[in-house]
Amino acid sequence: MAGGAWRPDLLAGLTVWAVLVPESLAYATIAGLPPVVGLYAAVPALLVYALLGTSRHLVVGPMSATAALSAGIALTHGDGTAAGTLAVALTLALVTGALGFVAGACRLGFLAAFISEPVLKGFVVGLALTILVGQVPALVGVEKADGGFLARVAGLARSLGDLDAATAVVGLSALAVVLVLRRTAPRVPSSLVVVVLGVAAALLLALEDHGVAVVGAIEPGLPGPALPSTDPRDYLDLLGPAAGVLLVGFVEGLAAGSTYAARDGYRVDPDRELTALGGANLGAGLLGGMVVNGSLSKTAVNAAAGARSQRSGVTAAVLTIVTLLALTPLFEPLPEAVLAAVVITAVVDLVDVAALRRLWAAGAASTATAARADFAGAAAALVGVLLLDTLPGLLVGVGVSLVLLLSRASRPHLVPLVRLPGGTWADAGRHPSLEEPVGALVLRVEGPLSFANAAHVRDGVRALSEQRGDPPLVVLDARSVATIDVTAAAMLDRLAEDLTRTGVGLRIAGDLGQVRDTALGAGHGHGLLGRYPDPDAALR
Repeated sequence: MAGGAWRPDLLAGLTVWAVLVPESLAYATIAGLPPVVGLYAAVPALLVYALLGTSRHLVVGPMSATAALSAGIALTHGDGTAAGTLAVALTLALVTGALGFVAGACRLGFLAAFISEPVLKGFVVGLALTILVGQVPALVGVEKADGGFLARVAGLARSLGDLDAATAVVGLSALAVVLVLRRTAPRVPSSLVVVVLGVAAALLLALEDHGVAVVGAIEPGLPGPALPSTDPRDYLDLLGPAAGVLLVGFVEGLAAGSTYAARDGYRVDPDRELTALGGANLGAGLLGGMVVNGSLSKTAVNAAAGARSQRSGVTAAVLTIVTLLALTPLFEPLPEAVLAAVVITAVVDLVDVAALRRLWAAGAASTATAARADFAGAAAALVGVLLLDTLPGLLVGVGVSLVLLLSRASRPHLVPLVRLPGGTWADAGRHPSLEEPVGALVLRVEGPLSFANAAHVRDGVRALSEQRGDPPLVVLDARSVATIDVTAAAMLDRLAEDLTRTGVGLRIAGDLGQVRDTALGAGHGHGLLGRYPDPDAALR
């Protein structure tokens, strides 16, 4: 019975391991680290998350987004040497882990709600494009240019004429094999297959003698726990960058875990996920590994393979330990062009142009500011990543989204209404053939009323009343007004007085109980609120 319960997770863990090993080696190269550092990080990340996490399916390990962030942070805080880059990477993992523990203890998981899905989509697309451009030089055997996305594109364009033919053949062939396998045999671990083929080709054809760069020596065995630095200033200097890495990793992992939790009917706890992510990074940093986070792609592989619990993650960790103890010599002849192909095929699906097109279409087809703001936030994050770098790009996207959110809150949609044949009230602009009520203007405020939008609503009602020639009665349909504050409640009294001076009466229909309670409790709205359940009653 116990063996039967373990069997699906064992098979899923084997499948995850087949993808995890080559991708962990590749993601370490994205961060500018020795490939084995990715494996060092994967083992403690998988085990600690299995102990602390709340998702049954999430796979935690090195990932492209946080690897790219680590590389950028090492450029700023490192000394330019390989040893300096490694020290920064390990310190970053430890600081990120400590911040995750603190954030989880302080129950800060709600902060993920401030990064909208469109902003995250734009950020991921920009990051994927940056990673793709960074991997092409290794794929075809040219020098990699320093700098951001535009500098790398320009450097790549200048150097394509100097590509190494043997490296390009190996890299493009590996890319083609992975793409064909993914299309024709999606359940086959294409990354592992191409790695095996790459190693075999390197040994049989002596590719290194023909100028093809290979991974090289990988120190076998498991690393012992150690601190990368004993100077507290090295850790304090990375607090800001580590917060950004934690935010990005947490959002991606939470999105992946929540997707499969919703599918299988259980709940993922954001606060415990922060704690688990913190523990995974602490374990990775102490054992010589890079920063880690939840992986959407490997989680999808895990779930598709039939995983039912974190026993699949434990299985993948055990197999990775076996790899470190006995199988590292097999990966030493692996061409770097093959690793680049693995990264490119793992990342290319993240360039979700179709999703961006849908956001644009939604904004173009809608009169609502919210729909246009979604595309603006995604575009801001995308352009920010490409022009400014990864973390600044994310912050730009979040900033634009918050500004647009405040703009929407301060300018709620105010629409004239008409009665449909069935008695329902609807937006007059959507039903131009219907006449508005004779002698009355019925309006709907689509959103809460607060100090931020009180003046906008007051001026909008007065302007629409004047456009209609100041009809005898204005009815404000408040059924879509969920909340009100004291400033907005006082505005209703002043609006009623202003309209009365022009011979227009004001009635409020369908106000909710909490709206009435707040307004009347503050001494406003007497005579206006609580008298008419709907616009029809107000017109009688």
